[in-house]
Amino acid sequence: MAEVSSKELYEFKKTLKELSQKRGRGTELVSVYIPPDKQLSDVGKHMRDELGQSANIKSKQTKKNVQSAIEVILQSIRLYKQPPENGIVLFVGMIPKGGPGTEKMEKYILEPPEPVTTYWYKCNNEFFLEPLEYMIEERDTYGFAVVDRKEATIATLKGKKITILSHLTSGVPGKHKAGGQSQRRFDRVIEDAAREFLKRIAQHINDEFLPLKDDLKAVVIGGPGFTKNDLVDADYIQYEIKDKIIATVDTSYTGEFGIREVIDK
Repeated sequence: MAEVSSKELYEFKKTLKELSQKRGRGTELVSVYIPPDKQLSDVGKHMRDELGQSANIKSKQTKKNVQSAIEVILQSIRLYKQPPENGIVLFVGMIPKGGPGTEKMEKYILEPPEPVTTYWYKCNNEFFLEPLEYMIEERDTYGFAVVDRKEATIATLKGKKITILSHLTSGVPGKHKAGGQSQRRFDRVIEDAAREFLKRIAQHINDEFLPLKDDLKAVVIGGPGFTKNDLVDADYIQYEIKDKIIATVDTSYTGEFGIREVIDK
């Protein structure tokens, strides 16, 4: 099967976005999905049957527009001996450009990036795009951790869905205004607590992401301070996950807001 280039995929997504904004005045926009192994003669027969059925539509204008769209589809499929490698999808209908009487017939013939698996014929006031949108949906999983000395949040992003996997707090003490040995001793306590918290964060990252490693495309570590860099530089994260870390990102927030900030960047 031919590989789809990034440019082709970009253009395909752009076309789908344009199609998603089109509306008919009635249920007169026709969508037809033809799998690669579907006999075009069967499709033609079905279209002629639908042409006959459309005579029952009550609205004269909707009836006329549906029949015109089906005729365009019949003319279009006659140009093919058989469906292309991934099948073919046709979107045809009268699209209003302004007030009543401004409708123009529009036709879109797409060869999808993946094979069409189901034959569909749908007539509605918008084009039926869900099967194509699923094909280009981001199905890889991305891992995120947002950390500072006080807290850490670990999450995944799959498609548009963000899932918070775990949230932990450190108990690392704040700054202490003491002097002499007392200050140095307190500084050591802070550093030891911070190091232990890094180990806890790494353990949670390992526990959450290792079961997903085959589907995990990349990992991004974020946070408002240097803790994220200390975490990446240390050897606490297992190599299967560490090798997938592609960036560290500065954020203004931690917690779920921080996760969303990293994703938005």
